[in-house]
Amino acid sequence: MKNLTQYKLILFVAIFITAFLNISFFKSILNTYPISGLESINILSIVFVLFALIVFLFSLVASKYTTKPILIIVLLVSSFAAYFMDTYHVVIDTEMIRNTLQTNIDESSDLFSYQLVAYAFFLGILPSFFIYKLKINYRPLKIEILSRIKTLLVSLLVIIIIILSLSKFYTSFFREHKPLRYHANPIYWIYSIGNYINKTINSGPLVLEVIGKDAKFSPEEYKSDKKELLIMVVGEAARANRFSLNGYKRETNPLLKKEDIINFPNMYSCGTSTAVSVPCMFSVYPRSEYTYKKGISTENVIDILNNTKDINVLWRDNNSDSKGVALRVEYQNYKTNKNNTICEDGECRDEGMLVGLDEYIKKHKNEDILIVLHQMGNHGPEYYKRYPKAFEKFTPICKTNQLENCTQEEVSNAYDNAILYTDYFLSKTINFLKPYSKDYHTGLIYMSDHGESLGENGLYLHGMPYLIAPDEQRHIGALMWFGDGEIDISKLKQYSEKRFSQDDLFHTLLGFFEIETDFYNKDKDILNHARKN
Repeated sequence: MKNLTQYKLILFVAIFITAFLNISFFKSILNTYPISGLESINILSIVFVLFALIVFLFSLVASKYTTKPILIIVLLVSSFAAYFMDTYHVVIDTEMIRNTLQTNIDESSDLFSYQLVAYAFFLGILPSFFIYKLKINYRPLKIEILSRIKTLLVSLLVIIIIILSLSKFYTSFFREHKPLRYHANPIYWIYSIGNYINKTINSGPLVLEVIGKDAKFSPEEYKSDKKELLIMVVGEAARANRFSLNGYKRETNPLLKKEDIINFPNMYSCGTSTAVSVPCMFSVYPRSEYTYKKGISTENVIDILNNTKDINVLWRDNNSDSKGVALRVEYQNYKTNKNNTICEDGECRDEGMLVGLDEYIKKHKNEDILIVLHQMGNHGPEYYKRYPKAFEKFTPICKTNQLENCTQEEVSNAYDNAILYTDYFLSKTINFLKPYSKDYHTGLIYMSDHGESLGENGLYLHGMPYLIAPDEQRHIGALMWFGDGEIDISKLKQYSEKRFSQDDLFHTLLGFFEIETDFYNKDKDILNHARKN
């Protein structure tokens, strides 16, 4: 082993990765193609295709100065990727990479576990250390070039022969079962990083497109003696079917059901992760047109309102951050006890964001106000940390981030308790607004950023590619409340069960503040048909 050539090393590493870092990939294959008769040959062929593809990719970049570093980096990253795919059955795609890079230390610590350490050590660090200490026998340049060509040709030939020999199977595999390849480690995460760089890195400096320059108050705004006061609550990982308001068997909304709220049981998200959904829901672009580059290079509805004279915008955040939405408005971090006065055991509560809002409203008396509160909500996987002990109604609960080690009932109990706390927080927000209804057109809009998988079909958390994501990750909790009669509640309830999406928020916010602009589409304004003339 001391005189191992770099191409033999590549073969051994490829075998290791195929055998030990692709458990999720082969589980997905077996779930789609059960072992029976000739199907066994097809499944076995995938093993050789994956192995040959890994060898081919490593051989492309092999050299005296790159082989060891590349193999070590791939092993380390792949060990982490394998852990999250095996444990939570997530997919390491472009948006998951973006979400990971935008995650702060506090959120990352929630995912720490001894099992993660074991994966990283035995599947990443230990083999990487072996490679680091290994003495590779680098032969004369001509021989190395010939070896590279031979390895590339043989691996490519293996791939071509297998695919052509089993063309019927691979036609089905590539066309009808595209999601299966999302689990191929390290192939898919390497592709996703390349895709992320392509979508994220700009060739030149970012130029922010200003939109809504023509924005102005409609004439009706000046006829009213009242100004607008709206609190927009951006929820976190709250799926619609865990709200008793939507027919869930458990009473998770005991306080909200007492309020005259308008529930939206068919609201759908723009993405399946915070990094996508939050900027997308405030963007002028619908989900079908939204991209990360468009999001960061175009002003959003928060900007339009903030740029309009006499509208004051405040963003308070008890989550990671605003994902770029609130870069140009007043922003306050409520994730720490520096601002948040309701914190315990290192966890700051959402209700702490309500403290001090009276002073903000008083400061901007006789002006329109939009306050955005970004919840910690049901941020996983440690749902049991998301609520005070007093809200632990459903037991037993899962008290670990290793959700697969808990029963589905325990995971559900902890998650439902967090929904129960959101019910309390929203009810408290409504009651905060009620006294202001005499002087303001008051309202609350609640919309979760995305949903959450709780073990259904082996899936946990969120972040699956939107086209294959289960309904649990896209179907979100959403509701509204209005305090002074400006909105016809009964009329709004008549069509509140229609299918809506976060695409409608941009226009609904403009409509609530009675802003006229060419970017406003009244047909996308949820409140348009319920607004009293």
